[in-house]
Amino acid sequence: MRKKKIVIALGHEALGVTLPQQREAAVRTAKAVADFIRGDYQVVITHSNGPQVGMIHTAMSEFCRLYPEYTSTPTAVCSAMSQGYIGYDLQNAIRTELLNRGICKTVSTILTQVVVDPYDEAFYHPAKAIGRVMTKVEAEEEEKKGNHVVEAQGGYRRVVASPKPMDIVEIEAIRTLSDADQVVIACGGGGIPVLAQHNRLQGASAVIEKDLAAGRLAELLDADMLVILTGVDKVCIHYGTEDEVKLDTLSVADAKRYLAAGEFEQGTMAPKIEAAISFIGDSAIRSALITKLNKEDQELIGGRGTLIRKG
Repeated sequence: MRKKKIVIALGHEALGVTLPQQREAAVRTAKAVADFIRGDYQVVITHSNGPQVGMIHTAMSEFCRLYPEYTSTPTAVCSAMSQGYIGYDLQNAIRTELLNRGICKTVSTILTQVVVDPYDEAFYHPAKAIGRVMTKVEAEEEEKKGNHVVEAQGGYRRVVASPKPMDIVEIEAIRTLSDADQVVIACGGGGIPVLAQHNRLQGASAVIEKDLAAGRLAELLDADMLVILTGVDKVCIHYGTEDEVKLDTLSVADAKRYLAAGEFEQGTMAPKIEAAISFIGDSAIRSALITKLNKEDQELIGGRGTLIRKG
């Protein structure tokens, strides 16, 4: 009998921001992941990298400012760096938790490239802020390099495109490891954005929306369930108002209707709903759970969260 396959997308809440916070958060997250593995799921994990890739980008930019003889570090390379060190903490924490439960299972991080469309509308309207706050002079220097900047609180910040994921280059490696019942960490931060140029992959100056990448990963793996861990317990309509309603369940049809009505904020809940809709499609089997990892009780199934199904 085939094991059920689940893709777990970890948000900022499940990872922390600083290095010490990340290590501590990884230990908590490992307990939730181990619960699914003990429940006989094949588990593939993906994660956010916003604070981490921002820290790396800032550090590398400052290094180049102090040492002009070094070339600047492309956004795609910063994304690759973040995949490596987040994966390092996660795979070690999960391995430890599994061994503590008497489960011997390999945990591997796959450096993952995600193909994007060079003609994606996002490249014409970059809006994803990255890196540190800059002075006006520094912002002008960035613009001379061909980069985009916008005014931000305290100064200026660089912005890059956030294109949609089209394909995952290493999907066969991910699938092979998963089918071998190993735990896989992949598509970190939405994946390293690349453009396909004949036989060559060229890193793109972009940041892929992590939730859409998680949905695409789950779709390509033919997963049974997509779990998106975020900062709220349940999906809400009329969020932040006195008419707020928390949803225990949500059909794909209603999700589309609420999305079209603007019920879900862009950049936060909207991409999670979009990912769930795309992943489930017309399947009566697939489902998506959007919830928060409780720090006191790592159990995810059992009443918490919003479960999304076809109908």
